[in-house]
Amino acid sequence: MKPSTDPSFICQMSSGYVYLSQMQFLRGYCILSSEPVVASINDLLPDARSVFLLDMVKIGDAIMKVTDAFRINYGIMGNSHPVLHAHIVPRYMWEPEKLRKGLPWDHPDIFFEATQYDAIRDQILVDELRSIPQM
Repeated sequence: MKPSTDPSFICQMSSGYVYLSQMQFLRGYCILSSEPVVASINDLLPDARSVFLLDMVKIGDAIMKVTDAFRINYGIMGNSHPVLHAHIVPRYMWEPEKLRKGLPWDHPDIFFEATQYDAIRDQILVDELRSIPQM
């Protein structure tokens, strides 16, 4: 979906597009999709790699400003969707300790299903993230 027609679209950054993830089980979970589209960060020239990684951390900083997350997890895998994109995942003290210390995807399926992206509910969060100057 084009950014202009996707309600989860937050903004364009130097290295790509930022979206609120369809999985909002951890409020503020975002995806940075590269532009231009490449298969892997290894396909970018060194300067472009640096820009992508810096943008990824800027998104994490913004999430920290608008949520009560205590840290941000970052992930670039590309195993199931072989296009460069980064997962920027806030972590919260309210998560059970066992889950908080594990991977975000360790949460039970019921947690995922109950907290999918909702364009109406999550519009406030999208607007808050857009209001951060470095975004």
